Amino acid sequence: MKAIPVPEIHGAYLFEPTPHSDERGFFSRTFDREVVASVGIDPDGFAQDSLSRSRKGVVRGMHLRGGAGEAKLVRCSHGAIFDVVVDLRPDSPTFRNIKTFELSGETQVSVYIPAGCAHGFQSLTDPSDVAYRIDRAHDPSEDITISYKDPELDISWPLSVTMVSDRDERAPSLGEALKPTR
Repeated sequence: MKAIPVPEIHGAYLFEPTPHSDERGFFSRTFDREVVASVGIDPDGFAQDSLSRSRKGVVRGMHLRGGAGEAKLVRCSHGAIFDVVVDLRPDSPTFRNIKTFELSGETQVSVYIPAGCAHGFQSLTDPSDVAYRIDRAHDPSEDITISYKDPELDISWPLSVTMVSDRDERAPSLGEALKPTR
């Protein structure tokens, strides 16, 4: 497994496994604490693993956490997704940059998303399973949702959007979502 920096999003990494294939299929290490630690990420800093399953065309996002934020390691374990990361850290050298990836069960590549970045994806297959390794327990009071169709983000989803959650459909624009509250 190797770690590859993502220049467009400061502190983001792709973790590319080395699958071992034969006539049965393949075996692949999807997490290696030494490789993760080698780029300055605490391998013991993750608090929960989660899994989502989505139908083709479904969009989940754009989501981030307030407070201390939330770092996550995301991998498509089955199927394929169009993955989107937006750097919303005002002090970051890549502030407001957007980077997209195609993640798939074929490659098992993971993307590390630093705290303070918004994340979302669209399922390209029916189904797609996405595994998340998250560094903090979920606190719904810190959830921030930004409209997946916000013109300021201008995300070109590759498929027609077939379904989103009510929360994602009603999400405010980037400017509204990040306005300070009094």
